[in-house]
Amino acid sequence: MLNMAEGVARLSAIAASPVVARVAKAFQDAGHDLSLVGGPVRDALLGRPVHDFDFTTDATPDEILAIVEPISSTQWDIGRAFGTIGARVQGENVEITTYRADEYDGATRKPVVAFGDSLEADLTRRDFTVNAMALRVPQVQLVDPTGGVEDLVAGILRTPIDPKISFGDDPLRMLRGARFASQLEFEVAPDTLAAIAELRETLAIVSPERVQSELVRLLETDDPSRGLRILVDTGLIEQFLPEIPALKLETDEHHHHKDVYEHSLTVLAQAIALEKARFGTASPDIALRLAALLHDIGKPRTRKLEAGGAVSFHHHDIVGARMARKRLQALRFDNDTVAAVSKLIELHLRFFGYAEGAWTDSAVRRYVRDAGDQLARLHILTRADVTTRNKRKAARLAGAYDDIERRIDELAEQEALDSLRPALDGNRIQEILGIGPGREIGEAYRFLMEVRLDEGMIDEADAEQRLRDWWSARS
Repeated sequence: MLNMAEGVARLSAIAASPVVARVAKAFQDAGHDLSLVGGPVRDALLGRPVHDFDFTTDATPDEILAIVEPISSTQWDIGRAFGTIGARVQGENVEITTYRADEYDGATRKPVVAFGDSLEADLTRRDFTVNAMALRVPQVQLVDPTGGVEDLVAGILRTPIDPKISFGDDPLRMLRGARFASQLEFEVAPDTLAAIAELRETLAIVSPERVQSELVRLLETDDPSRGLRILVDTGLIEQFLPEIPALKLETDEHHHHKDVYEHSLTVLAQAIALEKARFGTASPDIALRLAALLHDIGKPRTRKLEAGGAVSFHHHDIVGARMARKRLQALRFDNDTVAAVSKLIELHLRFFGYAEGAWTDSAVRRYVRDAGDQLARLHILTRADVTTRNKRKAARLAGAYDDIERRIDELAEQEALDSLRPALDGNRIQEILGIGPGREIGEAYRFLMEVRLDEGMIDEADAEQRLRDWWSARS
């Protein structure tokens, strides 16, 4: 619940902070207005941490630069075309933007940049009322022309103007609405939801990079499922990640949930909880969260009705990994993220064979080898994928995974599992066999790797003899 008295006290404290006070005095001395705007004001009122200092002013970009140069250690004007000047003041980054009065052409999301002369008009053109509040500094005056405070109290996301006009101007705002719903744990106003559903296809004019950025920000929240449900219910997600709503068409073969979609949201929530338990305050692991969300997207394509009415999804891990790779590439994710997510999806079922019967040391080594640098994430994803309501079965699976992690740790201490490789490298193989580079070297290396996986570490002399015997048998 928003406590206005406490919120005002926090705003006053921010206004008095060294950075804000320094910038505010410089603009006041130059005869210009200055206001802290958007997220910092909203978060201060809500009692959330304030990380950024975004300001707006009646000064032009050239005037902004002239004012901040004497009080900052560095400046950047990469956003000058949009009226934004950045600067580093007393060790903090600040961004200061001239009042805007943009218009949009309706065909692209690029605005026709126009500078305004009114703080109130600038605020009205913003995405949501809770982001359309400003704090005039140094006088500490809250400016709220669109009812942002009332919406903060109600926990509602609403556009300052008709949502159809707002989203028509900039369709990316629809994605931002889903993200803010998760980030702030707010509901989206009914007319705003209706506008998203009606205008969802206009998201096509937004670049994949911008869509990806908002998806990542949504997944970084503590509860992405709130925003994901909005995206699915309005149909907006079909424009960039149609594999997710397709999961609603499939019944979970284990009957843990009414559909695979609900199962996937549960896995995502459990993965986030495990991620926090294991890694604490580290940055959100986007690759892990994407893998949790997408791990079953291969099921619709592999669904098969079996005798007796059973349903199977054979090889949905392999198919899903390929689908995820293609979709993430279309969204312009970096190669490392694409590779990590696709590998996790491909391997997410591997453990369940262990639960059915303890593996040999060789099988454990292969599990570690195949997971590679994704092993820590695979531990989390595999545990999170257990969503059965059968407490006995859940306990059995958890115990089995405790056991496999214990065995991995024990073997790692004994055998240096982090660097699984044969006792002989390629150069040494060439020397022993008296041959040059070629296909045979790769075959010999793979033979020695199989020995390593089956038997663990062997010394170099034993490896050399094994190699000679193998080579002799080939002749």
